Amino acid sequence: MFWRNNSLSIVLVCLFLMTMTGQTFTGWAERNEDARSHSQPEIPLADYIVSGHFWEATGENWESEFLQMGMFVLLTVFLRQKGSTESKRIDVIEPVDIDPRDHADDPEAPGPVRRGGLMLKLYENSLCLTFLLLFLLSFVMHAYGGLAEYNEEQQEHGQPTVSLATYATSNRFWFESFQNWQSEFLSLAAMVIGTIYLRQRGSAESKPVHAAHEETGR
Repeated sequence: MFWRNNSLSIVLVCLFLMTMTGQTFTGWAERNEDARSHSQPEIPLADYIVSGHFWEATGENWESEFLQMGMFVLLTVFLRQKGSTESKRIDVIEPVDIDPRDHADDPEAPGPVRRGGLMLKLYENSLCLTFLLLFLLSFVMHAYGGLAEYNEEQQEHGQPTVSLATYATSNRFWFESFQNWQSEFLSLAAMVIGTIYLRQRGSAESKPVHAAHEETGR
């Protein structure tokens, strides 16, 4: 029962761990291959995991994912797309729009709903706030990891190192960010528009196969 009821999150976490392991070992191999080509010593795996090369690549990708999800959660509060499963219906009050304060006496409501006040204010925006926090943490991870990697390259070429402020305002840093951000927004647009006309039987992300194109939501 547990495995069936939680199979989606379990499989996704397992896929994350598998691909994260793949990134770690292939990144380590690529880093040492580059070191050999420059007649530099190879580094052990433990040193690679705390290196700028590893954390730059990890933070760079995580920040774009959390930005994508946070922006999508926020934009779908206000914006609509007729015919898309990723949109609320037009001119319809959805269950997610109902004021939770009307359910303060519901014994099965989450604790913040029953308590109200500031806790409820934070809780009713907690999904977006969490993605924002994760984005900011990943952004900082990208910046510090990228700084370490950049300064290591500078030292290898006998060039002066730079400060965090200098690196975080450089074209290199923002190119790394924008190249990931644009792909995330493109994939979101493809999902929103694609679900108007395309179907996948059995998927929660699709309308029923027999549904009209103009039918919005699930």
